[in-house]
Amino acid sequence: MKFTIFDPLNRSQRFDAADDKGVNTSSAPTIGDVIAARMGRRDLMKGALGFTAIAATVSPMALAASRAYAQAGEGSFDFTEIEAGVSEDMVVAEGYNADVLIRWGDPVLPGAPEFDVDNQTAEAQNQQFGYNSDFIGTVPHPEAPDDPDRLLLVNHHEYTNEELMFPGLGIQDDAEFAQMTEELVNIEKAAHGGSVIEIRRGEDGKWSVVRDSTYNRRITAETPMKISGPAAGHAKMQTGADPAGTDVLGTFNNCAGGITPWGTWLMAEENFNGYFWSDAQEPPSTETSDDPATILNARYGVPGKWYAWGKFDDRFNIDKEPNEPNRHGWIVEVNPADPNSTPVKRTALGRMKHEGAMPAVNGDGRIALFMGDDERFDYVYRFVTEAAHDPENPDPDILDRGTLSVARFDADGTVTWLPLIHGEGPLTAENGFADQGDVLIQTRRAADFLEATPMDRPEDVEPNEQTGKIYVMLTNNTRRKPGDENAANPRAENAFGHIIEITAPEGDFAADTMPWEILVKCGDPSVEAVGATFSPATSEHGWFGMPDNCAVDAAGRLWIATDGNSAEDTGRADGLWAMETEGEMRGTSKHFFRVPVGAEMCGPWFVNDDQSLFLAVQHPGDGSTFDSPSTRWPDFTDGMPPRPAVVVIQKQGGGRIG
Repeated sequence: MKFTIFDPLNRSQRFDAADDKGVNTSSAPTIGDVIAARMGRRDLMKGALGFTAIAATVSPMALAASRAYAQAGEGSFDFTEIEAGVSEDMVVAEGYNADVLIRWGDPVLPGAPEFDVDNQTAEAQNQQFGYNSDFIGTVPHPEAPDDPDRLLLVNHHEYTNEELMFPGLGIQDDAEFAQMTEELVNIEKAAHGGSVIEIRRGEDGKWSVVRDSTYNRRITAETPMKISGPAAGHAKMQTGADPAGTDVLGTFNNCAGGITPWGTWLMAEENFNGYFWSDAQEPPSTETSDDPATILNARYGVPGKWYAWGKFDDRFNIDKEPNEPNRHGWIVEVNPADPNSTPVKRTALGRMKHEGAMPAVNGDGRIALFMGDDERFDYVYRFVTEAAHDPENPDPDILDRGTLSVARFDADGTVTWLPLIHGEGPLTAENGFADQGDVLIQTRRAADFLEATPMDRPEDVEPNEQTGKIYVMLTNNTRRKPGDENAANPRAENAFGHIIEITAPEGDFAADTMPWEILVKCGDPSVEAVGATFSPATSEHGWFGMPDNCAVDAAGRLWIATDGNSAEDTGRADGLWAMETEGEMRGTSKHFFRVPVGAEMCGPWFVNDDQSLFLAVQHPGDGSTFDSPSTRWPDFTDGMPPRPAVVVIQKQGGGRIG
């Protein structure tokens, strides 16, 4: 089946193009280890070197070798893998069920109206499940913390695709938002943020939403929030609406996230820059201006002008509220057990395009959180709390005090965590950092001064408390030029990404230095020029490109979700792959689940000793429009567009997944 991809960039392609640009001008030294890989994903998407063309350049012997990769021994995963491909529906491994739990527009708050796609309003969307699900997490039910059949599920709504949400509209970015009205913008704002929903497992073993639960909650781009930590009240955080610099409205573009040991939800603000507007045709250039605000905005890509919000709301117009962008790009902590609680932006964790914040409890009780800054040539970070976590008496503000560090990956296989502390090294007033709050507001610039290692687009960073391993997903970087490779990013024009494995020495997640190695370089191993390093036991369906989110199951095994595979660039849809990380099968990957055409795989999240797996299917039908969709998943109803949704995977007859 042929799927039409329209020429104008859709929202996810625009995000990807912006990430591909990169705004890091740091001259941190590179360090050898050159591997040839001269193929750019951008070229593939443009048709210069598509999937069939790649196959034509490879010898029949190499292709035969690829098909023979599945011959090796048995690993820890006992499912029969699915075939790679692209289709209008989702596909899961044989012997498993994949059920839709909740979709964009489904009621969340008690009394919320049913979804009416032809009569959308901001009032209704504020009560309904938002758009483009990303991070999924669960916490115990506050009234029944030991009941595995009652949980609170939290979910991010990262961004909106107006061409898929609204009939007759099409992509608006290239049309200067001519058809975007204030009401449509308000619907978009309401569709961002996140949802808390109570879920229950019935006697049939299936999960469902408790629609009248008082715990159900919507968080949007206009939810009141507090600002805490070293940057709270800073001059750069003050606006006309908030002269104290301690209160802010909303969160948006929340990508991956985390759940803390004390049961709160960490929302990671990623591509916040795209929501800001300027009336100027072109933003000021750092080549012609030494204005500190211009330099700061340029390092974060502000203003992106990917949405029309600033056209109707002065808060998003930097000409009128120049400090508003500084109030976004943080980690937001939410207490899902209290629907009346105020979310808090924890500035001690730094300001960047956060991909997530996954915590690990260190041996001394301190909490270590690992984060990626999701842009090409940006960095990997760690935050370690000053105090130890006390499970019997948790400190609600423990994330306000601690040390943020950035990673330098050296060629000897050592990663060094470099603290971002005002007054130490180059982080001084002479270099534009007035105090610790300034260091955190300008986290990227501070990391530049410390000469951290520019990475190939750091996404999820997942610690495994069982093994002491830390997995870093690096999606791709087609802008890395030959000669700019380094030990941790060894391929120029890296179209398919790779995964780094860091080892916390003796399980010390707060150690200053740690050993690291590359677990796998992604892409088709049958194409020699790609330089992929999956194990020979990986089948032709088991390899993948563009790793994004990941999860560690109860057995300590790694599962990887992808973003960027398609018929045009890899001949396969995005999905979920199971990855062996130990023994002779290390580097072997098996294909477990794939999303419908145009979608991205997000999540994943295991519960109940791996008997249920929650996945987020984001932007199905991407690359098409409301009026001419490439799929109508999951409803498959005439007149209904594709709808992002949360899916639950369970083994038929019960049992552990995988």
